[in-house]
This record gives sequence, C-alpha cells and structure tokens, in this order.
Amino acid sequence: MSLVAILLNITILINIILGLSIIFLERKNASSTWAWLMVLLFIPVAGFILYLIFGKPISNGRIFVWDTKSKLGLKAAVQSQLRDIENDELEYSDQDMKKYASLTYLNLRTDSSLFSQNNAVDILLDGKEKFDRLMQDMRRAKEHIHLIYYIVRNDELGTQLADVMIKKANEGVTVRFLYDAMGARRLSKGYIKRLREAGVHVEAFFPAKVINFKINYRNHRKLAIIDGKIGYIGGFNIGDEYLGKDKKFGYWRDTHLRVKGSAVEGMQTRFILDWNQAAKDNIHYEDHYYQSEKAGDAGMQIVSSGPDQNLEQIKNAYIKMILEAKEYIYIQTPYFIPDESLRDALRIAALSGVDVKVMIPNKPDHPFVYWATLSYSGDLLEAGGEIYIYQNGFMHAKTLIVDGKISTVGTANIDVRSFRLNFEVNALIYDKEITEGLVEAFHDDIRRSTQMTKKLYEKRSIGIKLKESISRLLSPVL
Repeated sequence: MSLVAILLNITILINIILGLSIIFLERKNASSTWAWLMVLLFIPVAGFILYLIFGKPISNGRIFVWDTKSKLGLKAAVQSQLRDIENDELEYSDQDMKKYASLTYLNLRTDSSLFSQNNAVDILLDGKEKFDRLMQDMRRAKEHIHLIYYIVRNDELGTQLADVMIKKANEGVTVRFLYDAMGARRLSKGYIKRLREAGVHVEAFFPAKVINFKINYRNHRKLAIIDGKIGYIGGFNIGDEYLGKDKKFGYWRDTHLRVKGSAVEGMQTRFILDWNQAAKDNIHYEDHYYQSEKAGDAGMQIVSSGPDQNLEQIKNAYIKMILEAKEYIYIQTPYFIPDESLRDALRIAALSGVDVKVMIPNKPDHPFVYWATLSYSGDLLEAGGEIYIYQNGFMHAKTLIVDGKISTVGTANIDVRSFRLNFEVNALIYDKEITEGLVEAFHDDIRRSTQMTKKLYEKRSIGIKLKESISRLLSPVL
C-alpha cells in the first residue's frame, strides 16, 4: 500500500472517530452537529484542524471560581427570593410587575440573578454621550475602576480612555482593565505596556500562547463599574467607529445603560468572576467592592451566559419575555439568526396577533452573518412580523422590549454565537418608565428606517438568495 493511501486511510479514520465523538460524546445542538459533519466530509484534513480551533467544546471544568463564603451567601439570598416567589410573598414596588414573577424566577433558578428594586437607569444611545459620561465617572472614582470590553482599539478614543486610567492609577485608585484576546487582537503591545507601567492592572481573556484553541469562545461582555456604585452595560466597545468616525459604517447607533443601585452588585460580581479567570492576582469578594446605594425604584436583574454552561440563560430569558407579550415585541439587533426555539417563539407570537417588529442594519460588518440575517428575516415576514432596516448608519443595539413594561439591554445578539459560544451579560429591566424610554428610541429609529415588506423581499436576486442559503447553512458554526 502506498504512503498516500495509508495517509488517506488514517485521515478517514480520524474523521470517523471525530464525527462519532461529535455525535455521541459532545452532544452538540443537532444543527451544529450536522454543520460540522459536513465540514469534515467535504474538507477532511482542513476540516479536522478547523474543528480543533473553532468547534472543540470548552472544558467541562469550572471556568469561573467562587470563594466558598460568597457562594454560600449568594445561594442563601437566591433561595430566599425563590421561596418568596413560590409563596407569592415577593413584594414589588410596582405591583404591575408581579405578573412577570415567573421571569424573575427563571433567572434566579438558572443564573442566580438576584432581583433588586432600588435602581436608577440612564439610557445612552450615542457613543459620545456614553464615553463622556463614563470618563467623567472614572475621573471621580475614589477607590476602584473595573472595565471589561470585547473590542479595544489603539485609536483616539482608546487613547483617551487609557489616559484617564493612567491618571487615576497615579492618584492611587485601583484600576483593572480586562479585554478579550480575540476581540482586541490588534491592540498594540505598546498600549498595554503603557498602562501596566503606570500601575493599571491589565489582563486578556483566553490569550493565545501558540495556537489559541479557545479562539471561538469570546468574552463579548462590556461592563464598567466605578467604586461599586455606578455600572455601565450595553453594546458599545472602545474604538473610534463607536463614535461614528468610520466612513464605512457612518453613525453608530447603539444602546448602553448607566446604572446606580443594587444591580451594580450583579455587574461587579460578573467582573470579579471574569477577572479571576484571567488573572493570577485574584480579587476577593470584599465588602468595599459592594457599596451600591438606593438610587430609584426600578426592578432589575443582571443575567449572564456562556459556553461553560448548557442552559443558555439569556436566550431563555428572551424566549420567556416573548411568551409574556400580549401587545407588542420590539427587537433591535445587528444579527438576527435565531435558533429554532427562539424563531418558533417569535413566529407564534406574530401568528397570535402580537405586533412583532425587528430592526436590523442596512449593511454588514460580517457578510455571512448579514446574509443569514436576511434569510431569517424572511421567515418572520411570512408569520406576519415586521422587519425594519436602519438607514442612519449602523444598528448595533441589543434591545428587546415587551408591551412597554419589561425590557432588556446588554451584549447578547439574536444569534447562535451569542447564545452558545460567547460569554455575554444583559440587564433585565422591570420598569415602565425606563422601558418607555426604550420604546421612544425605537419609534425614533423607525423614522430613520425603511420597512422590508414581503413584496420587496420576494424581489431578491438569485445571487442574494444563493448567499442567504449558504450563510443559513453555515449559521450554526458562524
């Protein structure tokens, strides 16, 4: 037998073994399993390498580690709130929110997301406003600044933020800066060196040594916590394009929240868990990190999810919110690639007479994802939903609104990557006034959008339909 034949047989054997492991051992989602089996079938050698880099599941071991005292304290608080809901004893500052107790219960059970009702929230829709407010709060910091971002650019905005971090570190404030190794892969070593030399603690999430076999699992969270009292959460990363300075995208339309109140403690805990995963100098869960003060009466939960768990907590929260809708559902997302469960929930809502409106961008930042988005938009149109294409720049907000009463803003897109592959975090809001602010912003964005009707959708060219079909097929592994 020739060497070529031997190598071919070995390759086939490896592909068979890998295919069986995907099917029987890793218990992936069925669509993802079929997608990877097709990759292995058509490109056996390269497909094997691609699988090792992009498809291999994350370790089943614990990624985020609690100290025993804090874990027991959180567990006790969660159990207390669960019992209150089960016994119909949980008091609501707004009695109208009591109807959503099952949503609160879901997030408590699946993510230990404590429900707090003493929060005040500012909605930030513009990048300049968001970063002006953030840097103003950072300049006033007395004790610590904690930042985590997915994308960080070494540009004008990135430099401004670094200058503030360095200034505060020189004043004796503890500054910790965590970035995703993949999202900020172009961040210069000089940028990081400058921060570290000034005393800023800097770490990368899942950094690569030679080959990064965790490259497909990205920390997509964007959080900022100042002195444990002020928290920022939402879609803006750090870069000039988020200020609308990139000609390709134009104005950048995103949504971020500035939060005061006990919900900031949930953000702080999330940061500490992520930091301790990446850093050698672990943060202990000390009281001075939890100095939140009553600032309003808005109900909130901070919910996170990631590939280290199988529950897909944020996706489940989305579906539960959709099932609660009686009048309307408004969604803004740069990527609309719902899995079967979320797609069915939206279609059922639309077929039941609920007004379902989804807003997407008019241009791609990731072509395959964009064509898949158009494909799934057609499914919703068939069910009676409405699709709006934002025309005033790039739509990057991750917002879901139900009946003007509950809403969520965070980092999770409506796509398989956010649900299964990324580490994400969202704020769930149980407050009519804040939610109405998001409704107002949605209606304002509609005036800057065009509606995609079924008639227009059916006029797509053969080329576009082909791109949609290929992208839809690949969507489970995008």
